[in-house]
Amino acid sequence: MEEIDRRIVRLLLADGRMSYTDLGRATGLSTSAAHQRVRRLEQRGVIKGYRAVVDAESVGLPLTAFISVKPFDPAAPDDVPDRLKELGEIESCHSVAGDENYILKVHVATPSALEGLLARVRSAANVSTRTTIVLSTPFDGRMPELPDPDPDPVA
Repeated sequence: MEEIDRRIVRLLLADGRMSYTDLGRATGLSTSAAHQRVRRLEQRGVIKGYRAVVDAESVGLPLTAFISVKPFDPAAPDDVPDRLKELGEIESCHSVAGDENYILKVHVATPSALEGLLARVRSAANVSTRTTIVLSTPFDGRMPELPDPDPDPVA
């Protein structure tokens, strides 16, 4: 990826609503050139989308937890994500290495709502679970710094 594209991605990570005019000013491009660059980054799948980041507590979901999932039968088909995709409390599902197969990030209103969700996860996917409740979140959802492109080994 070209350095100018890296700069655009960094700027959009900081402010996904930045205008093409402001992107152009920050990168030395014209507004139309900034727009074309962003469109190409979207077409190539570098930029996958834009979304609002909502405070879960403000919308009545103050309890966040991570649920580690392990199938009872390791020989069973690995269809856990398909079995759980309809459970709206699940924000994300990550396939992981280790004892468990997946880790789910969930948001619920109360401990009893979490208990009910755990029962539905176990039943829907035929899995055992291990749950960690989040006490606080100092930061979340940030992208690590983008690595610099490989230096020219000849130079």
